[in-house]
Amino acid sequence: MVVSVDYRLAPEHKFPSAVEDVFAALSWTRNNAASFGIDPTRISVAGASAGGNLAAVAAIQARDAGIALRAQALVYPVTAPDAQSASQHANAQGYILTRALVLWFQNHYRRDDNDRKDWRYAPLIAPDLSGLAPALVLVAEFDPLRDEGVEYAKRLMDSGVEVRLSHYAGMVHAFFNMARAISAADRAMHEVANFLRTHSQ
Repeated sequence: MVVSVDYRLAPEHKFPSAVEDVFAALSWTRNNAASFGIDPTRISVAGASAGGNLAAVAAIQARDAGIALRAQALVYPVTAPDAQSASQHANAQGYILTRALVLWFQNHYRRDDNDRKDWRYAPLIAPDLSGLAPALVLVAEFDPLRDEGVEYAKRLMDSGVEVRLSHYAGMVHAFFNMARAISAADRAMHEVANFLRTHSQ
């Protein structure tokens, strides 16, 4: 069963509105699981791009709240407090998502620059990533977000979290949404589904 969360969006609702909505939805789903035929001990989180950011943050919040998740699937997640990685500059334009657009999104999401210091905005700077659910981190070669996804996966590994880092060569941001159009998207979709299925047994 999939619960798709319609969280509040910026710029009308700036950070941390979306974060609060996603964790509220996760908590509500767990507390009401039985009424939907959901096993509350077999819940995972997943998201892509900005949704990957929110899923990563929700996984940390779940740990802190004593909610045991089975897995987290993060598809080219936004994790860094800024857009200064090598891939942000190398893939700055020409690959669907541009660095200028990343900055535009971030400027509309943040209330002010102080939000950059909040790990709920940038899970890469969270002080403690230990004890989190097993993670699949999927990145694309020509994506400005590639390096922060890789760096987050490495931080999870260094914190003792089970991690599968999957790198899709030749792909761009948003390729995951192109299933049935390109074979790599089909493979990625199956990889995420199989990861979640395996960890939900």
